[in-house]
Amino acid sequence: MNLNQIHNVYFIGIGGIGMSALARYFKFIGKNVSGYDKTPTMLTDELVASGIAIHFEDAIDQIPKEYLVENTLVIITPAVPKSHSEWNYFLERDFVVKKRAEVLGIITKDTYCFAVAGTHGKTTTSSILGHVLYECGVDVTAFLGGIVENYNSNLIGTGKTVTVVEADEFDRSFLHLHPDMACITSMDADHLDIYGDDDAIKASFREFADKVADKNKLFVINGLPLDGITVGANDDSKVVAHNIRIINGWYVFDVTTPTEEIKDIKFGLPGKHNLTNALLALAMARSFGTPTAAIAEALATFKGVKRRFSFQIRKPEFVYIDDYAHHPTEINAVHQAVRELYPGKKVLAVFQPHLFSRTKDFADDFAKSLSQFDEILLMEIYPARELPMEGITSQWLLDKIENKNKRLVQKKELINLLKLSDAPVIVTIGAGDVGEMVPEIKKALDA
Repeated sequence: MNLNQIHNVYFIGIGGIGMSALARYFKFIGKNVSGYDKTPTMLTDELVASGIAIHFEDAIDQIPKEYLVENTLVIITPAVPKSHSEWNYFLERDFVVKKRAEVLGIITKDTYCFAVAGTHGKTTTSSILGHVLYECGVDVTAFLGGIVENYNSNLIGTGKTVTVVEADEFDRSFLHLHPDMACITSMDADHLDIYGDDDAIKASFREFADKVADKNKLFVINGLPLDGITVGANDDSKVVAHNIRIINGWYVFDVTTPTEEIKDIKFGLPGKHNLTNALLALAMARSFGTPTAAIAEALATFKGVKRRFSFQIRKPEFVYIDDYAHHPTEINAVHQAVRELYPGKKVLAVFQPHLFSRTKDFADDFAKSLSQFDEILLMEIYPARELPMEGITSQWLLDKIENKNKRLVQKKELINLLKLSDAPVIVTIGAGDVGEMVPEIKKALDA
């Protein structure tokens, strides 16, 4: 497919975080862009404000007429059901219909492509890397799965020669990419509704890793069963962070690589997982030839990604943090970071489970992760693309949580309960629509 011959790009599921980054990109390069999504969100509001027409009803007559011609590319998200009438309309008329990952593969094929894979840490690592390359003057475009605070966007740069992409394992999407350099942050079990078991996930990651022919261009967190340059903290990795301190809320650390020693790097995101995310970005940028001093300077200016340990209120007496964590490993990382920053303080966690299948597959691990907090408010399961499963409910999960200071909450009562809490640290966690509630929660707690 030649993108130069495409005039119109129509998105089915345009409000998704990855889809909206592509929509911004195509709008920027001069294509006509329009789309459908199920519900309005802050992201769709921003796209509409940029001049992209969006409707929220699955109705063929709402598709702008100029998109019903041959030179239209239709991009779909895997979350769209097979019964979607607009999708079927385009399929039946032999339009070019591609998944988001396929389109990313086409865009990045003729660029130097950095791909960031892993069940956790993709968005933060790719955002740090995109920021570092952009700040260091590289001709880069980074397509991201989150809104980067420095740019208030999920697209960094407008480069034509270098791309940074998240290599998403969902639906084996990352196998459409053509990485020149890659990293793998983690390989935990997830998406078992797609893969079936942990072995199948690991096999898929190995297949992705094999796409990088030069193993000196593949960076992996120490301990993963893959060939590549190992990256870690205080261990025997080839790229290793050590002498790690926390000074005024910042990580300050030294890095040893096979070729150099780098002193006193400053990085502002809390949590050991974020330190290794920064280390992966540093290793990749350095391997690309970016100067060490410029990388260190850029790392110190990275402000983070919205909904990734995102400080909403940060006062001496009260803190409110929001995080997208939706897997037990990610919740553990949030907990570790909170305890590191606020030792001895009571922490209340609000959690909205994401997907019935994920809740079912990891219920015991979720219960264990959540039990570490001092108080837990558990919301109803956010279904996303799924129908309910018999017996899989938030009450069922709540019963497994060992901490006695727990309760099930409805959306409408959440804010009042938070206002009544005496916890000096509150964290909202989850990948569902709890994220849409954050501005309202912040306003109520600030008052």
